[in-house]
Amino acid sequence: MKTLPVATWGKIALAVLAVVVAVFVFRKLMKTNKVVASLIGFVVLAILFFSWVYNRNEPAFLTPFVERVAPFFPSAKTNNSAPRR
Repeated sequence: MKTLPVATWGKIALAVLAVVVAVFVFRKLMKTNKVVASLIGFVVLAILFFSWVYNRNEPAFLTPFVERVAPFFPSAKTNNSAPRR
């Protein structure tokens, strides 16, 4: 069995830390008002969805849905505006 590079171990440690932080935040969030928790969850999912639509890097199983709604939102591929100075 081949040894893993140090960079891989760093990424694994970062992923484990992200999971621990996500569980901690989720537990704290569930102790708050359910409306507030639902609102925060909706905002996080909306930001994720719009990021997928803009950058077109959605998961493969969501591609048919995103292809239907993408024409209604701006996209990185179709955004031909002049760069700001």
